[in-house]
Parts: sequence; structure tokens; C-alpha cells
Amino acid sequence: MEGRVIKSTGSWYIVIDSDGKVWECRLRGKIRLDGLRSTNPVAVGDIVSFELEQGKETGVIKRIAARNNVIVRKSVNLSKASHIIAANVDLAIVVATIEHPRTSTGFIDRFLVTAEAYHIPSALIFNKCDLYDDDQIGDMAELIEYYSGIGYVSFGVSAKTGFQCEQLKALMQDKICLFSGHSGVGKSALVNALDPSLNLRIGAISDVHDKGKHTTTFAEMHRLGFGAWIVDTPGIKEFALYDLEKETLAQRFPEMRSLMNDCRFANCTHTHEPGCAVKQAVENGGIAAWRYVNYLRMMNDEDHDSMKMGS
Repeated sequence: MEGRVIKSTGSWYIVIDSDGKVWECRLRGKIRLDGLRSTNPVAVGDIVSFELEQGKETGVIKRIAARNNVIVRKSVNLSKASHIIAANVDLAIVVATIEHPRTSTGFIDRFLVTAEAYHIPSALIFNKCDLYDDDQIGDMAELIEYYSGIGYVSFGVSAKTGFQCEQLKALMQDKICLFSGHSGVGKSALVNALDPSLNLRIGAISDVHDKGKHTTTFAEMHRLGFGAWIVDTPGIKEFALYDLEKETLAQRFPEMRSLMNDCRFANCTHTHEPGCAVKQAVENGGIAAWRYVNYLRMMNDEDHDSMKMGS
């Protein structure tokens, strides 16, 4: 039998088959995939083969199909290397807020860089537009303009009022989408606004996760009524990069990638070399200074958040 993992609790996996029937499954033995040393060998979104246990209505996962992609962060469990947030994602969406709480551009950029590294299209959605004053609306508009200018779909929404939720539905149509962001940015409220029929279930699950231990962060996939799937992730305090390759980091920044061939040196790191087209673009205002600072912090393995727009 074959199906897709839609929920993981660490020891049990909920799998939905092609007929829409849901099965509880577990792993027998250890499975390692793609050379990843991970806290969770089976992730939400995985396509798995399983067989039913004799005399029971539960299954045993025997094989995980090759993944189209994964989105990974460094595990909070130091004995492991990575935590797979989800697999086989069509669109990764950062849900951010200007305030209540503030999402830093450092967090946003680490997420976007990870999505770029695994070739997952991504978008940036600013929630809670109904709460912002004029200055905060200005800050949001500036960030939307910048990220849109480098190729990311970016716009503001309000889960409370429904502002531009139809635009978000159109973006997600017929895709498996991942929502990620800090606790408190309103990811689950946004899912509720997109499909009110999921309200109680999503709210209860997310409340439990947000209060849970950081070492047991479980995602869950839900089918939405307008023809999309959503992977609702628990709130993430930090998004630490996993397996960062400094030599290719600049390629994960679209505005840097377009300039790299203009640098004097082919192996330019865009940090100290003369004749660097990227540094020149920062000086000329073509690349935002705060975005370049985030790049330098990733190069230096600094996980802490940077302030937006140089503040």
C-alpha cells in the first residue's frame, strides 16, 4: 500500500492513501535517506509504502520514496545534524509580522536561503495588517517592494479581516504549501481564515505544539477546501541553517546571483575582495544594506537575528 505522510508524532505516522483513507503507521527498524543524519527519518509530505500488521488496523512503513525536495533546518538536538520540516513541497511560505511579534529580516532570509538551496519556490506573506500604524505600514511596504523586486511573491494579509486572503488562496491553488514563521505571527489563524472548517482542529493542534518542547516540533498537513494542501508547522524561534556551503551561499541570494559574473575574481566571496560587483551594488543602493548584513552573518555562522533596514 502507498500513501502520503500527513502527520508525525515522533513514533507514529498518519498516512493518507489514494482513496483518502487514513492509516496509523509506525517504523520498523531505522531508515536513513539521502545521506541526511536527521532527527526524523520520515517527514510530513513523504510518500511511503506500508503494509498492514497482521490482525490489526495499523501499518508498518517499509520504504520511503525518493523526495523531490526537503526543507531542513539545523536540529535543536545537538546530537543530530538536521530536522526535516517537510518533504515534497511545492511552495514554501514565510508568514511574517512587522510587529506583534516582530519578524526580523535575518529569520526571513535564512528561510528563503534554505528554500533556494533545495530549489523550492517561496513567498513572503506579512500577516496582521489590521494592527499596524502608518510607520509600520511603511516598513512593510518597503520590505514588500524589495523582496518583490528580487523575485519573491510578497504581499500583506490579515487573517482577522480577510484582507487579501483571496490573493493568498490563488497563490496556493493546487499546491502543497508550507507555512513557517515565529510563534505568534498567526499561521494557524491564517489557515482558519482560508478554510474555516478546520478551525477547531488546527487551533487545538497548534496550541499544543506552541507550548510543547522545542525538541518535539511536529508538523501536520491539512487538505484545504479550495484545492490546496497546507503543512502547518509549529512556531520556530530560530531558523539555523543546516549544512551551509559558504562557497555557494551568494547563489541563494537572487540579487547577488545576477551580479556574480561581473566580479573581478571567479571565486569572489563578496566580503573583502577588490572589484566585487556585489559590494559595489550595496554601496550604490542596488542591494539593501540590511540584506547584505544578513549574508555576512550567514557567512560567519551567526544565527542571531539582524534588525531590518539597518535599525
